[in-house]
Amino acid sequence: MEHLNLPVAELRIKKQNGKDYVFDHLRKQFVRLTPEEFVRQQFISFLIEYKGYPSGRMANEVEITLGNVKKRCDTVLYDDFLHPMMIIEYKSPSTVINQKTFDQITFYNFALHVSWLIVSNGIQHFCCRIDQEKKEYVFVNEIPEYKKLRVES
Repeated sequence: MEHLNLPVAELRIKKQNGKDYVFDHLRKQFVRLTPEEFVRQQFISFLIEYKGYPSGRMANEVEITLGNVKKRCDTVLYDDFLHPMMIIEYKSPSTVINQKTFDQITFYNFALHVSWLIVSNGIQHFCCRIDQEKKEYVFVNEIPEYKKLRVES
């Protein structure tokens, strides 16, 4: 897999029927190792190990419904009361993050109403806090530690 702009995490990888699978600690199962999944697993490890995010407050592939459209958020972080507080969207390292990517995660937020959004392709990471009063996005230079999120949300 490609070198990412993240600390390298030890991943449990197995081969089955000629295909690679990685163990997803949040879903507690092996999933197909795609470039996007590689970014997800490395990023989640970074959040847990370096930013203090509790794994028990995160979930992968969270299904949401908007009208009659069903979608899946890549990762959702929940607060102590299990209310969504952050959506994280991953792309493969070869995917350029553009307005379409931000439109996708903003669409998900119509259902979840979180205060934080992150988009990452493993090389570039964009994080913003949503100012609910002004109804605007405020981009931050660094992905905040979990304890800081709890203060600012």
